[in-house]
Amino acid sequence: MSKYLSPRLAALTPYTPGEQPQDQQYIKLNTNESPYLPSPAVVAAVSEHEVEKLRLYSDPACTDLLRMAAAHFGLKPEQIMPGNGSDENLFFALRAFCDEQHPLAYADITYGCYGVWCGLMHIPSHILPLKEDFTLDPKDYYGLGETIVIANPNAPTGLALPRSAIEGILKANPDNVVIVDEAYVDFGGESCVPLIDQYDNLLVVQTFSKSRQLAGARLGLAMGNAALIADLNRVKFSLNPYNINRLTLKAGAAALEDTTYFEKTRAAIIETREQTKAALQKRGFAVLDSRSNFLFASTERKDGGELYRMLKEKGVLVRHFDAPRIANGLRITIGTPEQMQVLLNKLDEILEG
Repeated sequence: MSKYLSPRLAALTPYTPGEQPQDQQYIKLNTNESPYLPSPAVVAAVSEHEVEKLRLYSDPACTDLLRMAAAHFGLKPEQIMPGNGSDENLFFALRAFCDEQHPLAYADITYGCYGVWCGLMHIPSHILPLKEDFTLDPKDYYGLGETIVIANPNAPTGLALPRSAIEGILKANPDNVVIVDEAYVDFGGESCVPLIDQYDNLLVVQTFSKSRQLAGARLGLAMGNAALIADLNRVKFSLNPYNINRLTLKAGAAALEDTTYFEKTRAAIIETREQTKAALQKRGFAVLDSRSNFLFASTERKDGGELYRMLKEKGVLVRHFDAPRIANGLRITIGTPEQMQVLLNKLDEILEG
């Protein structure tokens, strides 16, 4: 680091995203991207005519996308704010609802960016441990008097709480915002969007990266009470009014409209997940009951870090976290059936070799 860096940031450890290697062709099962192409409707929407319009700024109000999203989720446009990926929505939420006197409460095993953002913005972290089986006890979050963020389904475990459990947390914290990060909800979780009109302290964040095949477009939605969304827009318009580019706005609206393709690819991933889970268990792996587009698995036959490295050498990328309690596990993104069979074949070579 340079001598000019603020001393307050000198101890900051940045988030490490999943590998995007360019050195060889890998089967990428490490960053929870969709193995399927974007909807044909998306391809049609991002036309040459739209590319020519890149000389113009995008619509800061995101009018067309908001209209489509409101119809899709049964909300009003003023209850939704698009972000440059769900990460931006989450960051804006922490900026809006936390500060040095208002901590953020979150689980010890969850999305790593929460802690990084707390460090960046000098927000105190209140870290609550998951239970021994990696499940979250909602009662741990009752009456905290703090802003709360819960990834549901959680990452990297894939475990999910029912909507009723989140509702209990909302009821027990009426004076604090509860942020529900639903990046993976479309693969078997229960969304809390239906609770938005009942609880003015609920903020739901979703992404287009996983179930709508738009990870490279960077698009997410924050949904909640209109006053909460106005708070987020106060932050957005203080930083970057044009946070969503023109092509992504078109792609996002088209992806929402094509519900047939969404359901088809979502169902395919769920089916492949369950088949892969059974195949891993047959090989002696302990596999958590995922409601996401990935599996968290471990085996006593091989250390997690070593297994990750050996798979990479064989051209298969998965995700390994060198962190307490989960260092022996691997997070495995669900690819196509053919990709998952290659994974299983490589695991057999490693474990039986």
